[in-house]
Amino acid sequence: MALTLTLESARKLAVMCQQLGGPRPGSDLAGLRSILRSLRCLQLDPVNAVARSHLLVLWSRAGHYDLTALDTLLWQERWLFEYWAHAASIVLAEDYPIHHLMMRRHAAGDSDHARMVRGWLDSNDALRRHVLDRLRDEGPLPPGAFEDLAAVPWKSTGWTNGRNVERMLDFLWTQGHIMVAARQGRTRHWDLAERWLPDWAQSAQLSEEEAVTQAAEHALRALGVARAADIDNHFTRSRYPGLPAVLSALHHSQRVVPVTVEGGDETWYAHVDALALLERDAWQPHTTLLSPFDNLICDRERTQRLWGFAFRTEMYVPKHKRQYGHYIMPILHEERLIGRLVPRMDRRRGVLEIEGVFPEDTATEASAVRAVTGAIEELATFAGAREIVYGEKVAASWRGAGVG
Repeated sequence: MALTLTLESARKLAVMCQQLGGPRPGSDLAGLRSILRSLRCLQLDPVNAVARSHLLVLWSRAGHYDLTALDTLLWQERWLFEYWAHAASIVLAEDYPIHHLMMRRHAAGDSDHARMVRGWLDSNDALRRHVLDRLRDEGPLPPGAFEDLAAVPWKSTGWTNGRNVERMLDFLWTQGHIMVAARQGRTRHWDLAERWLPDWAQSAQLSEEEAVTQAAEHALRALGVARAADIDNHFTRSRYPGLPAVLSALHHSQRVVPVTVEGGDETWYAHVDALALLERDAWQPHTTLLSPFDNLICDRERTQRLWGFAFRTEMYVPKHKRQYGHYIMPILHEERLIGRLVPRMDRRRGVLEIEGVFPEDTATEASAVRAVTGAIEELATFAGAREIVYGEKVAASWRGAGVG
């Protein structure tokens, strides 16, 4: 018999599992490790309207923290590395055996794309050997250090057309042969994975079932409550072969509980580790701003279903067609998504510009407005702003509460 959760409880569980509700983790290395073990991945995105997305995801949970702490985990301790999760991400070295399933199966199968990649790699073995030999002898190296020895150019209709060295590096990365060993700005420096990853991360190899089981448990612990489709769309997106059987086995072993969310008739699932948060009443509400790619809302369909919040980015929408603005940060207040904020950091002037605030409910309570104002001030501090300037699109009802 399935457990029944109210919509409010389901939302609270999701927020707590994301470390956005409950006692705040510390902002030191231990606190960041706690957050990362809950999330399992941080999406990488080049947009820097306020700060890079992966940095904002940590800020939403830890508050102000020393950015060098993340560098320590990445480049010194090598506790983290860059790979594909639900998108290009920072992931945990302890999850390397899970990601290795994708590495060893990349470009396998009979799809047109897989055959094309295999054919291109076979035709350009000289370039492949050149990259690996240079890294073995001299790594880490940036893309510009390699000669383009491709016999057959990479063809596409996008920006990758003819970028043979970059394509080879990406394929060798996806296959697990090389890793990002350093960054200078947006330039990645590469090294051999066998030299870069800690030995303990490479020691285990999981079967397909074991990898899917571990990934599904991580996804469920991070989501709080989820349908099978939500799990498949989270963490190792679309890499859950045999998921129904895995969920059945987890239910049989009492690791996962079927759940009915009030107001719906679909089967959801919750991990027993997540349900323990509800049982011990670990709820402690916070108010914060979320990156557009935050783990809580990166699945837009689930966000709509669970919160009734239709969220879309407008970065690539022509300016005259935007409903809100270029860079939109959802506002999380307690367990609810109560609106959108459009910020822009003017680094030259040291000003955080709030171009607009768009509440879901025009009658937002004054206490929520004060809490959001506090979150904006925290964001300004994190971004290094000396001043906050509010624009004309800040809702009038919020101006009356002291935001303007």
